[in-house]
Amino acid sequence: MKYLMLIAASATIAAASTLPALAEGGEGDVAPAQEQKLAAELKDQGYQVRSMETDGGYIEVYAMKDGKRAKLFFDSNLKQVKRSDSN
Repeated sequence: MKYLMLIAASATIAAASTLPALAEGGEGDVAPAQEQKLAAELKDQGYQVRSMETDGGYIEVYAMKDGKRAKLFFDSNLKQVKRSDSN
């Protein structure tokens, strides 16, 4: 029984320790508040947001505008730093 409790406690600690990395711009999911704000701003500019993720400290946004694919990069302050378009 103690062994199972130790495993459960270890799993909880391991899961909780990854949360600060995601909040600080680690790899993976975008913070929900940032995602909602950025999606709303891009929608106002005519983009259809397909997905968002963080990579290398930047938010990568995959979107469509006027039938063209766009890959947009934003810093943690949601300021656009790069853009690449393709057909």
